[in-house]
Amino acid sequence: MPIPVTWSSRLLSVMRIVVALVFFSHGISKLFGLPPFPMPMTPLIYVAGVLEVVGGGLLIVGLFTRPVAFVLSGMSAVAYFMAHMPQGPFPIVNGGEAAVLYCFVFLYLAAAGGGVWSVDAQRGRG
Repeated sequence: MPIPVTWSSRLLSVMRIVVALVFFSHGISKLFGLPPFPMPMTPLIYVAGVLEVVGGGLLIVGLFTRPVAFVLSGMSAVAYFMAHMPQGPFPIVNGGEAAVLYCFVFLYLAAAGGGVWSVDAQRGRG
């Protein structure tokens, strides 16, 4: 039995929250070492960590979802092309699967908004 269409906005919110929590954890690892980040920190990685923590936090609650998701989509694309693409063109080989998925999930959120369970929806801007 398919999921009723009335659940679409709720599932959009659940997807936004889960993806944002995992994305947020990337930033926590980079900035606070929980768990320890496996690479040396560079200024660009610090910027990525700040975007992951701030942007991920905003997406968790669904505040400014569309513009934040658009920025994070671009950041994920840059991460893929700078860090993964030089190691080969295939995400499965170069370790860039997460960056590609984040890029397109965030691009979708930039278009779709945060769903019914978001601060944006409560403010009438969802």
